[in-house]
Amino acid sequence: MVTTLVVADEIASNLQDHTLRDIAPGLVLSAGDLPWDYLEWIASTVSCPVVFVPGNHDPEVSRARESRNGTWTLDGRWADSPRPAGVIHADQEVVEVAGLRVAGLGGCVKYRPGPHQYTQRQFNGRASRLVRKARRRGPVDVLLTHAPPFGLGDEDDGPHVGIEALHGVLERLEPTWHLHGHIHPFGMPKPDRTVGRTTVRNVIPWRVIDITARSGSIATRSA
Repeated sequence: MVTTLVVADEIASNLQDHTLRDIAPGLVLSAGDLPWDYLEWIASTVSCPVVFVPGNHDPEVSRARESRNGTWTLDGRWADSPRPAGVIHADQEVVEVAGLRVAGLGGCVKYRPGPHQYTQRQFNGRASRLVRKARRRGPVDVLLTHAPPFGLGDEDDGPHVGIEALHGVLERLEPTWHLHGHIHPFGMPKPDRTVGRTTVRNVIPWRVIDITARSGSIATRSA
């Protein structure tokens, strides 16, 4: 069982150094749209891996490339590291951390020019690539995305429409948890939703979930 702190979208005033020490997470996941210095503060305070996917308000990170010697390029030019220090980037990746396997997909459905926004058709391709990677690695415990699936906790205005392709991801990977942000609850926690064996949860601003690898959860605490 891994005590997992999940954060997204809003800086929480009730998440302080002492709170992190009391939680003592074995893993931290970020579903995007949080300042880099906030994630770096969390990473420097906890003694566990921190994994993130970018949201639509985050700087461009997906197109940057890291060389073997640790230098970065963006569109063929030298660049500073575009990612928060000490944090694992999981967009379109499957990472194994703290005994859990996490598949990540950042961004939201495109509604204006900007980074980490994709059409539904583009998400079809991104989701297919993620599924192929995941199937080579084995069972997925957590699907970590910025936006929710279409029709499951999303909204009908352009910026907050969910991702259609996530339904296929859930069907094929059957993760225990699908954790996302993007849809602000404004003080009223959003209800969980269930798709097959998967619990879909909006984690804004933060949640603590105790997860057992490949066999579900034992208990959950929330902010």
